Amino acid sequence: MSNPRRAVIIVDVQNEYFEGPLEIQYPPREESLTKIHQVLDAAEAEGLPIALIEHEYPDGFPVFAPGTKAQESHPEIKERATANWATFTKSYSSVFPGTGVQDWLASHEVDTITLVGYMTNNCILATSVDAEPKGLQVEVLSDATGAINLGNAAGQAPAQQVHETLMTLLNSNFATVATTEAWASAVQAKEALPGSNLIESAGN
Repeated sequence: MSNPRRAVIIVDVQNEYFEGPLEIQYPPREESLTKIHQVLDAAEAEGLPIALIEHEYPDGFPVFAPGTKAQESHPEIKERATANWATFTKSYSSVFPGTGVQDWLASHEVDTITLVGYMTNNCILATSVDAEPKGLQVEVLSDATGAINLGNAAGQAPAQQVHETLMTLLNSNFATVATTEAWASAVQAKEALPGSNLIESAGN
């Protein structure tokens, strides 16, 4: 695709992911936050639409409860938000259900969404999968997203393994995965990022 019509979607860069049980572990959260700023710098320089998404659960939930500091966007993101950004609140893993995000994208004639934020293993994954039947191309920036350590009855997986495995999975079908630097160069050149597919990914 030449000259894709991109929008940047900032997914849940909220205080909940910077302290407490859901702290992002890999890539290190402060490093991924720095990369998110670089993405926003490049997006603003090129005039790309930007949407800020915040997750919210009902009162009384142990995480993302409305009105709590933990539910708020990270202060650095709040400080740089402008009136030109669209803002949405979601209650599902994907950014689409019940939010109006899809209509907002259509109003800007967007065909490609660039996802940054948290978590790789939940909302980034769910949004990437949910975008496919909507006819949207997805870009996931590997150094501007992040995962947590996981452990339950099915097994254990450290955050780095979770993140890197999901980046490989997403790049095989649901998204094009790239670094912030590669993405910024593609945006400036008004080019699509080179992706992969299941056939190319199988057995390599």
